[in-house]
Amino acid sequence: MFCAYVNNIKVEVTEGSTILQAAAQAGFKIPTLCYLEDKTPQGACRVCMVEVEGARTLMAACCTPVTANMKILTNTRRVREARRNVVELLLSEHKGDCKTCTRNDDCELQELARALGIDNVRFQGETTAQKLDNTTPALTRDSGKCIKCRRCVTVCNEVQSIGSIFPQSRGFKTTIGPAFDTMLDDVVCVQCGQCAAVCPVAAITENSHIDGIWKALDNPEKFVVVQTAPAIRAALGECFNNEPGTLVTGKMVAALRQLGFDAVFDTNFTADLTIMEEGTELLMRLKKSLVEKQLAPLPMFTSCCPGWVRFAEHYYPDFLPNLSTCKSPQQMFGALAKTYYAAKIGKKMEDITVVSIMPCTAKKYELQRPEMNSSGLRDVDYVLTTRELGRMIRQSGIEFNALPDDKTDSPMGRSSGAADIFANTGGVMEAALRTVYEIVTGRELPVKKLHLDPIAGLNGIKHASLKIEGTVGEWNFLEGIEVKVAVVHSLGNARKVIEAVKNGQVFHFIEVMACPGGCISGGGQPRFTNDKIRQKRINAIYKEDEGKQLRKSHENPEIQQIYKEFLVKPLGKKSHKLLHTHYTARNM
Repeated sequence: MFCAYVNNIKVEVTEGSTILQAAAQAGFKIPTLCYLEDKTPQGACRVCMVEVEGARTLMAACCTPVTANMKILTNTRRVREARRNVVELLLSEHKGDCKTCTRNDDCELQELARALGIDNVRFQGETTAQKLDNTTPALTRDSGKCIKCRRCVTVCNEVQSIGSIFPQSRGFKTTIGPAFDTMLDDVVCVQCGQCAAVCPVAAITENSHIDGIWKALDNPEKFVVVQTAPAIRAALGECFNNEPGTLVTGKMVAALRQLGFDAVFDTNFTADLTIMEEGTELLMRLKKSLVEKQLAPLPMFTSCCPGWVRFAEHYYPDFLPNLSTCKSPQQMFGALAKTYYAAKIGKKMEDITVVSIMPCTAKKYELQRPEMNSSGLRDVDYVLTTRELGRMIRQSGIEFNALPDDKTDSPMGRSSGAADIFANTGGVMEAALRTVYEIVTGRELPVKKLHLDPIAGLNGIKHASLKIEGTVGEWNFLEGIEVKVAVVHSLGNARKVIEAVKNGQVFHFIEVMACPGGCISGGGQPRFTNDKIRQKRINAIYKEDEGKQLRKSHENPEIQQIYKEFLVKPLGKKSHKLLHTHYTARNM
């Protein structure tokens, strides 16, 4: 530890700290456009310039380390003028019409210009060439709006280890995008949307389904049902100025009714169904390996996350047999809405339109996969991100925060707390173990509040083991077995875990989520998301879980009902047809 001075305030900092971190410690906010928390500083935007005593030039706060007794000034006239010049230059190249931009009032460049008092751009000249790229189902790129901050490059390369986008060319001709200035669909892109989540402007956004949904809602011949993913209830409120982690489950349901949806359901129902199918699948694989002494694809990986599935298809096709064959809860719901539910209400499946509210942009890609039509039609018709739902609610003039709480419909609206925690990294694993352990032993998972602490939290890779003792009936073969599990979030960490498995590390079950923190910070969630906000959303989801009477998937009476009336049993013939899928090795 040593001392430094920020605007004459003494602070103690650790070796390796940057000026940006020291200033925050002293209570001063330095503006940035390229900086991402805990990632390699880029120093690309030059908005964070400060004065350092003894230095000839202004220094970039995000990438300049603090030295002992350094004296830093963050708000001198020289600093303010430099920042204004940089932002004005960025504005002079930025082809963005704020009046019609989807990111108006959610744009960091706009906010920074306002904070710096910029009401006129002095610099006129050539602007960046504009190229629209909507070749992928999930994302749209607009190079004219790009300010070349390189955040998308950082997250795609350092966090996700995909490398879909890089800076191309030099100087004024620099563009950010796929190699050789091609389209995003020409390279490997898992469509996770983390690039859109960190973009400070609207250079990368989700492909909007709003217009299609309005048309469906306006069509009297369509019965439009909507499902809401677990993560939405802890984040949607941020679109209406609520604190991150504010639970808005009831208001969300009420808003969807006012938008005109004919029935409002919860993806949590099929999250519970996923646990029944996936948990049974894990037990069958263990039985095949331990009792029948046959080669079973272990470890088994979760398959809820379409970004992770696409990553595996491209980078680790040899491991595709290890993925659970379960569809994601979104796709399970779509298949059942157009079969089980349609029959219950006397509708033809072609008259049912299924809309999903998801925290994830990759869900827009997932719904159009050719395997996702087991109902006989496309199982899910449209996906809205949390941000898009917020826009639709505002378009309708609904006073969201004034809405009374409402409840979802039945028979696919009730869920357990285990389904809620699907939103968080570690949640799918914990939900599965709550049910699997109880099936095997007849007893509740022996952990405090049903939470398996080693797989909770924001560490990128988490391990846990659970010794099975006191088995019942047909599960006696698991007596004394130590089940080893791993939980991983972000695809860069997934790569590390798979490589560890290839090198001999033993696991039985591995949960993978493409986005940092899991779905609570998916590519379609309200932005800007950092670990502080992730933790608030995670805490809210655990609160939702703990507040429920039912906290285990197999106890959900509507799950019991659908097996009794329709599916018969987990991994049965009908569930195999509607709820399970296969994967495809893809070229690099």
